[in-house]
Amino acid sequence: MIRTIPEDAAERRAIRPVICYPNHTLPDPDLPGLQAVRLTARKSGECLVPPREARCFHVPAGHFFRITSVEGPQVGDLNLWSAADPRERFYSGKTRALHGTHLTRGHRMWSSFPHLRPMATVTEDTLEWYGIDEYGGSVHDVIGTRCDPYTHRLLSGQDYHHCCHSNLVNALMAEMGLSREAAEPLVHDVLNVFMCTGFTRDTGEYFMKASPVRPGDHIEFFAEIDLIGGLSACPGGDCGSAHSSDAAACHPLLVEIFAPARPAGRAEPGPSVYRWP
Repeated sequence: MIRTIPEDAAERRAIRPVICYPNHTLPDPDLPGLQAVRLTARKSGECLVPPREARCFHVPAGHFFRITSVEGPQVGDLNLWSAADPRERFYSGKTRALHGTHLTRGHRMWSSFPHLRPMATVTEDTLEWYGIDEYGGSVHDVIGTRCDPYTHRLLSGQDYHHCCHSNLVNALMAEMGLSREAAEPLVHDVLNVFMCTGFTRDTGEYFMKASPVRPGDHIEFFAEIDLIGGLSACPGGDCGSAHSSDAAACHPLLVEIFAPARPAGRAEPGPSVYRWP
C-alpha cells in the first residue's frame, strides 16, 4: 500500500505541544517544613531486601523512609499500599501524568482512584544531579511497569521465578497472610528506584541503561498516610544489560524508617472530594 505524505506534513508536525496536566495548582509539599522535621527524626526500624527478593515494611503517617544502595549498583521496584485499605495503592500512570516520567525531590506518589491523594513525598534524592542525559535517560522512572514472568515467558518462551512482580507478590503474601490469588491483583506498576531509563527518539521504545547509583546513594520519602511498602531488589542488578535472569550482579537494598521528634504539623491528605452525579 502506497502512503502519500500530505503537503502540509511539516506544518502539522510543527504545532507546539501543550502540557496535559499543568501542575502549578497542586498542593505545595512544603519541603522546607519537612526538612526541618527530618533534622530531629531518629531511626526507628530497618529492612534489608536481599538480591532477587522483595520485602514489605510499614511506615506510619508522618514518618520518613529511605532506600539506600549499600553494596553495589542496584535498582529496586517500589509498591505502596494504604495500610488502612490495600486496595488504595500507588498510581504510577497518574503520577507520571502529574509530574513527568521520572521522580525526584518535591514530587509525590499519588494513589489510585477514587482516592487520588498523595501517599508519599520525595524529600531527598542523591541522584537529583543526574537530570536528563544525552539519550533522554533519567533516574527513578514511572514508565516501566516492573519485570514480570508473563512478559518474560511471552518473549523468551522460558519461565523465570524471581521477576520483581513475582517477588512483590510473594512478599505481600507473607506480610498479609494472603493467598497468591488475593495478593497478585494488589501488586501494581512501580516506581523504579535508581533505574535509569527513557524512550528511544527514533522508535519510541522503552530503554534502560546502567544505573548511576553507587553505595551510599539514597532516595527518601515522607509518608503522608499510613503505608505498607513493598520493595524488590531487581534481578537485573543495575539494569545495564539484562533483567529477568540470574545473569546480572545483584546487591541488597536497605530500607530505613525514621520517626519524627515532633509532628510535621500538617493534616493527613484526605481522598478526593469528587462525587458522581
